[in-house]
Amino acid sequence: MTLPNRHLPLTALRSFEAAARLLSFKDAAAELCVSATTISNQIRQLERDWGCQLFIRKTRAVALTDAGRSLAQVVSRAFDDIRAEVATHIATPRKWVTLAVGPIFGARWLIPRLGRFRRLHPDIDLRLHHGPRITSDADMTTQIAIDWGTGTWSGLNARKLIEISYSPVASPALLREKGGLSDPADLARFPVIHQHDRSEWTAWLALTDARALTFAEETVITDSNVVLQAAKDGLGVTLGVFPFVQPDIDSGTLVQPFAQMLHPERAFHLLTRRAVPLTPEARRTCDWILSEAGLPPVKPSFIDAD
Repeated sequence: MTLPNRHLPLTALRSFEAAARLLSFKDAAAELCVSATTISNQIRQLERDWGCQLFIRKTRAVALTDAGRSLAQVVSRAFDDIRAEVATHIATPRKWVTLAVGPIFGARWLIPRLGRFRRLHPDIDLRLHHGPRITSDADMTTQIAIDWGTGTWSGLNARKLIEISYSPVASPALLREKGGLSDPADLARFPVIHQHDRSEWTAWLALTDARALTFAEETVITDSNVVLQAAKDGLGVTLGVFPFVQPDIDSGTLVQPFAQMLHPERAFHLLTRRAVPLTPEARRTCDWILSEAGLPPVKPSFIDAD
């Protein structure tokens, strides 16, 4: 169904955008200061008017359908563009910047530095979003994003921030229980935790000439922070992401039994959309992120100089 512009349900779309971003009608209602019933009714009306399902309703949660996910990307980007345009032309005491980050980068790198950002830029409200993996500008719904890749994204400017490396880590309790790790072949006696798939472990084992090694027990976990917590709790050996796990090694919470480090081609990059100029606040935020990574500020065109 095609609606005339004058009938575009902006209020309902605002409710949909919040619910899609937070994956919760209740949290969206709290953000918009309305009832959860209001959010639910507005979204149901959108689904009836447009003849498609936007959410899968579960007992205690909601999930986006393919149609809902596609609409959410467009709507979120549109609202961000409207906010950015207003922020550029209307003077307000405080400005905001939207930034999408993944779980381990957000928890291990960004959050410990946020206090410094607030002290240096008290006039900027930094709004953090949980960032899905980005393949092109169509996936980016925030002014700035930090994502993991080789440095090439369609329609986006990219600036390399941090290179990482992998090496096995485990809790001291697990090492005591299983008799320690002195050789990669000893890993056959240990439960192992994968993030997403076995690819990183396969590549690390190849460095040690242990390609044919079979693990006694394997668990796959998607969220990198959950992987790390599972390792701390002694549930298995995982590939620690350095430098993010270095504080745990230094404190003795985790142990790095082997010196071999896997250096992947991919790295964390700072991303902006080429078609949307950075607001002054977004540029200052980019410059701060780069300075925290020990890099010079962005160029006016924000074209990666690497």
